[in-house]
Amino acid sequence: MKTNDYERVEKAIRYLESNWQAQPELGELAKAAGLSLFHFQRLFKRWAGVSPKRFLQYLTLEYAKKRLRESKSVLDAAYDSGLSGPGRLHDLFISVEAMTPGEYKALGKGLRIEYGVHPTPFGEALAATTYRGLCGFLFLDKGREKEALAQFKGQWPEADFVHGPSATEEATRKIFHSSRPKGGLKLLLKGTPFQIKVWEALLRIPAGCVAAYKDVAEEIGSPGASRAVGTAVGQNNIAYLIPCHRVIRDTGVIGDYKWGSSRKKAILAWEASRI
Repeated sequence: MKTNDYERVEKAIRYLESNWQAQPELGELAKAAGLSLFHFQRLFKRWAGVSPKRFLQYLTLEYAKKRLRESKSVLDAAYDSGLSGPGRLHDLFISVEAMTPGEYKALGKGLRIEYGVHPTPFGEALAATTYRGLCGFLFLDKGREKEALAQFKGQWPEADFVHGPSATEEATRKIFHSSRPKGGLKLLLKGTPFQIKVWEALLRIPAGCVAAYKDVAEEIGSPGASRAVGTAVGQNNIAYLIPCHRVIRDTGVIGDYKWGSSRKKAILAWEASRI
């Protein structure tokens, strides 16, 4: 897995974010990525599985609005059944365990957390795991590994952190490479009851679909709490697996993302190209 592929794609996405109204030609995007048109097309095909032109269609506002309208009935069915729907995370099974109130207050005391940095289709990520499951998965900006680790440690100040990439490598591989792995991934969630409720609702949004913040608020029985839902979404520390990237504004604007709006758009388009 080549993280520099994503970095070049991200450059093109950033350029598109600033110039989307002009609908730049592929040559302009290739130049923004620092590649020839030929190599840009080959990289896109290798990374996304579709042509640059097709991929860029997924990044437009009109496409986001269309998916928001189309996803509504799919989301209703998924929420009604209590399931995540077909295709989510390549049929990867996820089981969730939340910390008890006592454990939450203990700030990780007595808990051993092993962590490692691994390449993903969207750049490097910091993965952290315990004997009870994966407790963190954070995308990294280049050169900010120490900063991300420090912030994560701040949320578990009493835990014992150990550098152990061998413990997190298999989990990372399952996330992006196994369509039907033997045994799924277990997640250990540390959050308030409201946050846990929001994150569990996110797990029921199928891949290739999007939901508005107000839809998630209604699903958890708190209509009118869109702003609070947005805050909870932003406090999620398990990227991609708990798909906070699938929540957008009801206007169709993709909006902010803890790990960068360009990465959010790339993930949504990458998923859409595989449905």
